[in-house]
Amino acid sequence: MQKQILIIDDDEDLSFIISEMLESYGYGVTCAHNSEKAFELLSENTYHLILLDINLPDTTGFELCSELRRVSTVPVIFASARTSESDRITGFDIGGDDYLPKPYSMKELLSRVNALIRRTYGFSKKERIVRFGNITVNITARTVTKSGENVALSLREFDLLAYFCEHKNTAVPKDKLLSEVWGAFSMVEPSTLTVHIRWLREKLEENPAEPQFIKTIYKVGYMLEVQ
Repeated sequence: MQKQILIIDDDEDLSFIISEMLESYGYGVTCAHNSEKAFELLSENTYHLILLDINLPDTTGFELCSELRRVSTVPVIFASARTSESDRITGFDIGGDDYLPKPYSMKELLSRVNALIRRTYGFSKKERIVRFGNITVNITARTVTKSGENVALSLREFDLLAYFCEHKNTAVPKDKLLSEVWGAFSMVEPSTLTVHIRWLREKLEENPAEPQFIKTIYKVGYMLEVQ
C-alpha cells in the first residue's frame, strides 16, 4: 500500500519540489500551506507521515503538532529554518519524531523519511495477509475473500477492517478507531463507526447478531479476535 505523506509548509515552491521528489520514489504526497487546510485534510484522510514547518501563516508547527498528538501518533518530521537548541528540544518534547534544519538536501530528506517510515511501519515488503475462520484479508492488495469468494467492501469498510487486522486480538477504543480510520480531526459521529461495524459483520460473520470475530468490548470499543 502506497504510503501517504502530508507536507505542511507555506513555501509553495519548496513544497512542490519536495512533492515531486517524494512521488518519484513511490510516495503519495499532499500539500497544505496553512493550518486551516492541514486540519481539513487531516479530518478527511489518513497519512503515514507529516513533514511540518514551524513558521506557518496562521499558527506555529509546534501548536499544530500539539493538537495532532492529542488524537494521533502519526510520525512527524519538523523541517525549519529555526535551528536553535531550544526549538529542537521543543519539537521533540511535544511529540516530533525528527528535526531537519533548513536548508537541507533532498537526499537527506529522503533518507530521513525512509528511515522513519521503516521504523514505524516495518521493513517487510511481503504481502500482509491475515486469516481468520474462512476469511482472508490481503492488506497489501486490499482484497477480502470469504470461503474463496470475493467480498465487496467500501473503501472505509476495508480501511476499518485493515486496522483491525493490524491490531488483532487487541481492544481498540472507539475514539482511536475514529481518529485513525476517518482522520485525526474528523467530525464523524460515533454512530458512523457503529454502522460500519454492523456492515462488516453482515458481510463477514456467519451470524452478525452473535459475531465470532469482530467483538464488542464493553465500555472500551471493538476487537478483531483471531485464534
